[in-house]
Amino acid sequence: MYNPTKPYKEQIIRLIKSTWQTPYVSVASGIYPIIKKKFRGLEIQHTDGIGTKGIYHLRKRTFKNAVIDALAMNANDLAMAGAIPYALQDHIVLPEAGAAAILEIVRALTALCRMYKIAITGGETSHHDNLDALDIGVTISGFLARPRINKCRAGDVLIGLPSNGLHANGFSRVRGLFGVKEWREDFIRPTYIYLNTVLNLLKRYEIHGMMHITGGAFAKLRDILGTHDALIEFPQSFKPRAIFYELHERGVSSRQMYTTFNCGIGFVFSLAPHDVKEVLRKVRGALIIGVVKKGSGVVRIKSIFDGKIIRL
Repeated sequence: MYNPTKPYKEQIIRLIKSTWQTPYVSVASGIYPIIKKKFRGLEIQHTDGIGTKGIYHLRKRTFKNAVIDALAMNANDLAMAGAIPYALQDHIVLPEAGAAAILEIVRALTALCRMYKIAITGGETSHHDNLDALDIGVTISGFLARPRINKCRAGDVLIGLPSNGLHANGFSRVRGLFGVKEWREDFIRPTYIYLNTVLNLLKRYEIHGMMHITGGAFAKLRDILGTHDALIEFPQSFKPRAIFYELHERGVSSRQMYTTFNCGIGFVFSLAPHDVKEVLRKVRGALIIGVVKKGSGVVRIKSIFDGKIIRL
């Protein structure tokens, strides 16, 4: 039975306090945490959760992976702005009353936040016995060393960073094809966090456009194209995880694949041709996936699944 007094509360507070001293903020106790910032500049915030992937995480008790998904979905989006995350608030929703699961989630979250120097400044846990899934909603605050314009330029080369699998998008379609009993390890593999890679690139190179490939997949590139077109053709050596081919074989068309799933590329950025060779040497797994040309804001992709040209 659910205990509304939350007897594990003191354990959670101790865990959260372990994140309170970072290079960016110091936090003190109060009615609610009191934050003192160590930086000046513009700030940005982002909120996201793990979606219906939480059904698989709950069934397999892969809470640590679920926490990585929640942080990644926010940190990767903040990376597009060049933002450094400094504070986090969470909302953990579970359909069960067990304190053990909540504590495991909070332990994993605090460990990850210490790694990325993010202070946890608030949160909530909720017991929803009418659900069959876990959700971890996260809001991350970040600061900008300087604001940047996130737009591709004509003549840019498009660089893709490989994904770790399905990441945390498209799971309603996955569940429709596989149900909840048919199982693949890909269903609980955590989202790759690109934050540090992107921030390091921004220190050294003039990155023009950036996009985290999540909901909407490659159609999202239209947001950074303006009046230009993206022409995408993957190298023959590029082979995403087998789950993507299986989804296509189960009836997901090429167009649906590239508007629902990351298809093996989790982050895309564009830069001038003269920086490409050096970036490819420095960023493990990075590959050229296309070019930007003058046009009308269209994305054209040559499908790796059937060779068709998809226009988004």
